[in-house]
Parts: sequence; structure tokens; C-alpha cells
Amino acid sequence: MASIRRTLSPVYHDRHYENGGAPFSPSSTSSSLSQKSSGKHSSSSDPKASRRGPWRRPFYQFLAFFLIGFVLGMTPYGQIDDVNGTDRFNFEIKPPNVEESLKRREEVAVDGVSFSAESKNKKEEDFAPRKLVIVVTPTYNRAMQAYYLHRVAQTLRLEEPPVLWIVVEGNAASFETSEILRKTGVMYRHLVCKRNTTSIKDRGVHQRNTALEHIELHKLDGVVYFADDDNIYSLELFQSLRQIRRFGTWPVAMLAPSKNKAILEGPVCNGSQVIGWHTNEKSKRLRRFHVDMSGFAFNSTILWDPKRWRRPFSHPTRQLDTVKEGFQETTFIEQVVADESDMEGVPPACSRILNWHLHLDALDVPYPQGWVMQKNLEAVITVG
Repeated sequence: MASIRRTLSPVYHDRHYENGGAPFSPSSTSSSLSQKSSGKHSSSSDPKASRRGPWRRPFYQFLAFFLIGFVLGMTPYGQIDDVNGTDRFNFEIKPPNVEESLKRREEVAVDGVSFSAESKNKKEEDFAPRKLVIVVTPTYNRAMQAYYLHRVAQTLRLEEPPVLWIVVEGNAASFETSEILRKTGVMYRHLVCKRNTTSIKDRGVHQRNTALEHIELHKLDGVVYFADDDNIYSLELFQSLRQIRRFGTWPVAMLAPSKNKAILEGPVCNGSQVIGWHTNEKSKRLRRFHVDMSGFAFNSTILWDPKRWRRPFSHPTRQLDTVKEGFQETTFIEQVVADESDMEGVPPACSRILNWHLHLDALDVPYPQGWVMQKNLEAVITVG
């Protein structure tokens, strides 16, 4: 390859140089080389000078952009409401052209809250707790006892709570009755009458009195109804009991002793006012009130709060076993009310039959041999 050699400039001998040396003299050349080498060594030997150079510029650029972004981020783009007084530092930032929509939303929200509050207050005012229905059932050991108890229990299960079923047995609480009551799903209390009922024609008198003592002792607040286990009851009857304020009564249909016709016994009503009585038996025409035992119900507070009802009697309200058979109803009602003005016809006009008293208990149906025991809890039967 061709090489181009640069010509040297002419030597000026008349030029003065520092240190008195010529430009290309050995002393000058050596001094220049020594200066260059010393400069290189000095620059390479200083590490701080080499580090400062490459990162200073990008660092300052990053710091500048960060400060610009921070200032832009803190700058509000909406409208700031001016405030006066002590609330100068409490300002609200709103986006532009949104004030009207916010006001509309607030009005709708306030209307919704006020409407829900009003409806809640109305519901609380309309709500009234249902009265407790206290059903008193005397029972005793016989062939159809389980069937009768199951039938009454199935009716009570269909009624809305609260319902309390007070079942009263004589002498001792049988295991069979306890098992039936446990499986019914109805709130119940199983009581025992300790009175001797062998010499009494109507054994249910003392059993009902045992239930009345229990209600008075525990001050149960509700409507008391005597429901024998061998009667037939409609669901509407138990629904109507909660409407009774003091004493309610209704007509009951019964089979005649010959069982070939039905007899109606109970009140004659004009609306809810009792104005007369149905009766067909001559032996019972001397009664003051012609009502069947399952044809009336009354407020339980009459038993334990007589001052509230201004009752003149100071003795407890109980059924009497000293009167003739068939007169227990009227003698008991005379302790509860003064006359028909204190009664309420159920349902209004007393136009429907709500329960039947059939007298269908089969007295001549014998138990199998060895099944009749004096003490049910100690029964041992040998099968062979």
C-alpha cells in the first residue's frame, strides 16, 4: 500500500522556546514525552474523577423529571369551592360539570331512606304477637287412648304457634302417653292428678282442676280451652280462639244417645252478641248456660288476676264435683262471667259448627287377655 508521509515544517532557528531548548532537541522531546506520560498516569490514578463523569448527567435529568411529575400530580384539575372562616383548610374538590348529578343522587338516596324507615315503622306498628292457646286435655288408659291423642295432636300441629298442650293423667304418668307426647312435635306439659277419681262419675273434673292450678301457679297468659281427647276439632276453631278477649262460646254438634240424629247445643248469636241458647234435653233445661264442655274458652288471666276483670269471687275458679253430672259446665261459667253480656259469639253469628262431640268411645271393646294392668309402668306381659 502507498503511504503518504507528511513533510516536516522547516526549522525556525530564530524562534525562542521555553527552557531554552529547540523544538526537536533531545531535551525538548524528552520533556514533552515525560509530560504526556505523567498526565496519563495522573488521570488513570484518580478514581473519583473517572466515576463522576458518566452518571451525573442522567441523575440530574431523573431528578428534574421527578420534580415536574410531582408538581403536576398535586395540581388540582377540578373546581375548588371557596370557604370562609375557620373552614379554610376543609375544601372539597369536585370534577367539572358533575354538581347537578350529585345533587340528584343525594335527593334520591334521602327519599329512599325515608321511605324504608316509614315502611319499617308501619310494620312494627302493625305487628302484634299472637296469643298463647292453652289446650287442656284429660286422658286415661283405655283401648282407643293412643288413637285419640294422635288425632288431637295432628290438629294442634297444624295451628300456628304458640300452642301449649296440657295433658293430665290420673294417678300416674304412663310411659306410653309420654312417648306419644314426645313424638307429636307440639309444646306440651304432662301432668298427673293425685286425686282419687274412682268414686267420681266425671273423672275429668279433677284432671281439669289440676291443669287450672298449674296455669294459676305459673301465671300463664293465653286462652284456655278444654278439649277432650275423644272429640273432633276443626283447625278453624283453634284459629278463632285467639280472637277471644274474655269469654267466647260457640255451638257444638253432638250425637243423640240413640245415635240416629244430631243435637245442637250452644249459643244463639246476633253477630258476636249472645242472645239465647240451643237445648233439646229436658233434664238440662234448668241450667243457666247451655254449653258443652268443649264449647267455650276464656282468658287465663281470670284465674290469677281477678281484680282486672272485677270478679266478685275470692276463691279460686274451679270445676265442682259436688253438682250433678252435666252441670259442671254451667257452674264453672257462672264463676267466670255474670251474664251473656260478657260473652262473645265465635265465629260471628255462630253460624258454623267448629267441633263435634260424638261419644264414640267403645266401652265394650275388651283388651286382649293379660293386657289390663293397674300400674302401667310396672307391666310385664308373658307371651306364650
